[in-house]
Amino acid sequence: MLDVDPALLGDTDERKQLREVLRDFFTEAAASEGVREHLATGRAHDAALWARMATELGVQGLAIPEEYGGSGFSFAELAVVFEEAGRALLSAPLLSTTVLATYALLLSGDREACARYLPGIAAGTLTATVAGFDDDGGGIRAAPGKGGWTGSGTADFVLDGCGADLIIVAARTADGAGLFACEPGGEGVTRTARTVLDGARPQALITFADTPLIPIGQPGNTAATTGRVLDIGRAALAAEQVGGSAHALDASVSYVLQRRQFGRQIGSFQAIKHRLADLLVEIEAARSAAVYAVACVTASSPDLPVAASTAKVVCSGVYSRATAEYVQLHGGIGFTWEHPAHLYLRRARAAEVLFGTAGDHRARLGGLLGLNGL
Repeated sequence: MLDVDPALLGDTDERKQLREVLRDFFTEAAASEGVREHLATGRAHDAALWARMATELGVQGLAIPEEYGGSGFSFAELAVVFEEAGRALLSAPLLSTTVLATYALLLSGDREACARYLPGIAAGTLTATVAGFDDDGGGIRAAPGKGGWTGSGTADFVLDGCGADLIIVAARTADGAGLFACEPGGEGVTRTARTVLDGARPQALITFADTPLIPIGQPGNTAATTGRVLDIGRAALAAEQVGGSAHALDASVSYVLQRRQFGRQIGSFQAIKHRLADLLVEIEAARSAAVYAVACVTASSPDLPVAASTAKVVCSGVYSRATAEYVQLHGGIGFTWEHPAHLYLRRARAAEVLFGTAGDHRARLGGLLGLNGL
């Protein structure tokens, strides 16, 4: 069990207040109607909403140190943001910018790079993503030249790849894997939007052709950095999945208490009660797995790989089951475009394969726990 302050394992009074503020804000600003409008327009994200998140709530800078323009809170507070964003089905580059790119910079140990990019992220004026992290930069090669470093290669299914201002790239060099920054307006970058199930979380194929790159940190320890960044991303995603699952349960309970059949509320039928009770138990189990993973990130625990993979397996499965029940228990209306249930179902199914499938992580857990040879 993680040997840390128990405050990391649950809501403090401060986090409860943050949760209330976020829930009110997202309910008003990120309703499902807004998600549909976003999908219809094909925009990268709602720039006005993104700016409000920074200026009114300071979301983007919540876990960024004060010396880089942030608020200096921990990942535990940022996880509250992700849970409430998942509940509201927020359509914004939150995962790619505030977790993947931000923690790639922080873990690189490059203070100059942090000072260059993190203030813009905290202020909501710079969006960012990462590329090549899933294969340690194997698809991209970088080399120094007279005019500086350049990179060539491809990275596929990059989160918010078409809209991100800044791309943190993991690339192979003669001295090993390294991290690089591809700044806004970089030459030789081609971005092609991918057709994905969850249009509110766009992905792209990015091709680099002798693209100018700026080194971040020193080559050689990038594999450890990218691996930890992805585990932090899995912890954030798990928190988001718990929020989405909780919404699906709450919405289903509310509906079955209103819908009447044979002169009775359908929520009074024993079969419905059992399905909802089972779902509640599963969601609480997922919450425990997510909280543990978040605590491991916050405490910089070496147990993070195990906790992150466990949370990925548990929370992905529960979110998919919760959204399936969300659709089924709403009957015919749950299958319509006008109802938000299908939007949550899309998010759940897409999140199942983000950062690796459940099968991938069961195999990883077997290796981490020394069970593969049994």
